[in-house]
Parts: sequence; structure tokens; C-alpha cells
Amino acid sequence: MTLNPIQVQKFLSGVDYPATKDDIVETARSQGADDDTLEALRNLPRDDFNSPNDISEAIGQQN
Repeated sequence: MTLNPIQVQKFLSGVDYPATKDDIVETARSQGADDDTLEALRNLPRDDFNSPNDISEAIGQQN
């Protein structure tokens, strides 16, 4: 599945950075992200994120 970084950020409001991949997945789940999005976040090539931009870059590496 190809993730849209802008769409993903809608599920990540309230994340406190730095954040782990588990933090990101849990926040997205609590914000109503669908199973495909959650699975894609679990498979991101990084485990730690310092900003929303880090997540967008990781999504770009995955796509």
C-alpha cells in the first residue's frame, strides 16, 4: 500500500516527539487509522522519529 504522508499526519495529531514507531502506531490507531495504514506504519524503515518530517521521509523511503 502506498501511504500519503499528508493523510498519515492527520492520524498523528498529538504525538510528542521524539517518538518511537510504537508511539506513532498507537497514536494513529487511537485517531482512527485503518488497518492498512497501521500496517504500513509498523513497516516503516525507522524506529525513532524526531518530527513529523521524519515520518514523511520514512514513508517516502517505503513507497
